[in-house]
Amino acid sequence: MNLVDSSGWLEYFADGKNAGYFAPVINDTKRLIVSTINIYEVYKKVISERNEDDALQAVAMMGQARVFEITASIALQAAKISYIFKLPMADCLIYITAREQNATVWTQDADFKDLEGVKYIKKIY
Repeated sequence: MNLVDSSGWLEYFADGKNAGYFAPVINDTKRLIVSTINIYEVYKKVISERNEDDALQAVAMMGQARVFEITASIALQAAKISYIFKLPMADCLIYITAREQNATVWTQDADFKDLEGVKYIKKIY
């Protein structure tokens, strides 16, 4: 299983320089999971930079994967990871969602780069 972090989804939708890194994972919807936090972050970014129609199209595509909501168990585990590694809340919620599903996190967000089960590529500007 795979989970593409919001930074990867946004790179893919913008056809950025690392879009090709994320494309095969995103297109393999049978092995792809999405956290509701990803949906929040992507929708917010796309609506702020483009428009609501584009934001809704983006989250509709994300919805082709299995979407996982944040449970109390995920929240508690994420809080512990956040405390230990001093990482942002959203990143921890996404990471723990992936770990609970034995999924690899694909990202270009440097906050994830040293965590187990992460495929990290440096963002190219």
